[in-house]
Amino acid sequence: MGISIPAMKKSVNFVPFHRPWLGAEEIREVLAVLRSGWLTTGARARELERAMAEYIGCQHAVTVSSGTAALHLAMAAIGVGPGDEVITTPITFASTANVIALQGAKPVFVDVEPETLNLDAQQIEPRISSRTKAILPVHLYGQPCDMETVLRLAQKYHLLVAEDAAHALGTEYRGRKVGNLGDLTCFSFYATKNITTGEGGMVTTDREDLAAKVRLLSIHGITADSWHRHGDGEFVHWDVIRPGYKYNLSDIQAALGIHQLKKIEAFWQRRKRWVEMYDAALQEVPEIRLIPAKGDVKHAHHLYPILLKTEDLTVGRDAVLKALKEAGVGVGVHFRALHLTSFYSKTFGFKPGDFPHAEYASERLLSLPLFPKMTGREVKRVITQLKDTLHRAKKKKTF
Repeated sequence: MGISIPAMKKSVNFVPFHRPWLGAEEIREVLAVLRSGWLTTGARARELERAMAEYIGCQHAVTVSSGTAALHLAMAAIGVGPGDEVITTPITFASTANVIALQGAKPVFVDVEPETLNLDAQQIEPRISSRTKAILPVHLYGQPCDMETVLRLAQKYHLLVAEDAAHALGTEYRGRKVGNLGDLTCFSFYATKNITTGEGGMVTTDREDLAAKVRLLSIHGITADSWHRHGDGEFVHWDVIRPGYKYNLSDIQAALGIHQLKKIEAFWQRRKRWVEMYDAALQEVPEIRLIPAKGDVKHAHHLYPILLKTEDLTVGRDAVLKALKEAGVGVGVHFRALHLTSFYSKTFGFKPGDFPHAEYASERLLSLPLFPKMTGREVKRVITQLKDTLHRAKKKKTF
C-alpha cells in the first residue's frame, strides 16, 4: 500500500536482527589453527564431525562449506537428476528449491499448514507421481514437520527423504533429535544460525553409502582429500570417481563450530527465554498472529516470526518493516513464497492462487530479532517499538 506510517523519533540504540556470541574458547581454537600451519579441511573438521554425530545420535556426519552445499550434495548423493521431481515447500529460503533445479529436476511445491507454516504433509500424497524421487521437508523456524506422515509416505512409495534442517539444530521430534529421521539431514552454520562457523554446514545420516557419496562429492569426486594427500602420513595418490564440487569446510571454520556446539543447550535456553517474553507480550495484540509451537516437539527457536493482520492496518507489511528499522529495530522476512518469484513462476508455470496459505503468509510475515546475546532490555525495546508502530498503523473502526 502507498500509505506510510507517521514518523517516530529515530533511535540511536539499534537492536540488530542478529549478533553472534563468540567466546575466548573459539578465539583460542582459531589461533591454534592459524599457528598450526594447516588451515584447510583437517583435524578440526573431523573433530567437529565426531562431536556432531555424537550430539545427534547418528552414525555419520560430514562437514561442508554451507547449508546450501549440504542440500546440493544431498540431492546429488541420492541421484536426483533431469526428469525427476522433488516435493518441498514454497515457504523457505531460495536454496531449498535451487538445489533441485540445479540438478535438472523439478520442485513440486505443496501448500503449508496455516498455523505453523511448515509443509503440510497431508497434501503430499496427491502430488506424488511416477517421477517423484524424494521429499525435501523444511523444519521451518526450528519447528519440525509432521515427519511421521512424511516417512510413512516415503516408505509407501519408495522415496528418499532429505531434510532441510538449516533452522533446526537442537530440534526434537517426539523425543528424537532432527538429524537421524530421514535418509539425509542438512544443517547450516551460517552467521545467524543457532551455532555458527561464519559460513558452513553439515550433512548427517545413518547410511554409510550416502555418507560416502556426500564426502566424495564434497571434494571434487576424488578419493583423497588434502589432509590425506599432504598431511603427516604417507602420500596417497587419488582417483576421480565422478565429477564433484568444492564444498569442504576449513579447519579455521571448524574451530569455531567445535566450541559453538558445546554451547548449544545454553544458547537454546536463552532463545527460549526471549521467545517466552515475546509470546507473553504479543499474544493479545489484535494485529498480530503468532506461530504456535506444537506440544510434542522441542522447538529450536531459530527465528521468531509473526504474521501481521494487514487487513486490520492502514499499511502493508513492508511499511511496518521500514518503520521498525527506522526506529532502530532490525527485522527480516522469512520468507517470500518461492513459487511467485521470477525464475520459478516462469520456468515451472507456478501462479498466484496455487498455494493460498503460503501466499497469505508471504505478504504478512515479519521476523523479530532473536539471538542468545540479546538482553531483556533489547527484547522489551523491540516489543515497545512494534506495539507503537502497529498502534500508529491501525485502522480506525467505524460503527
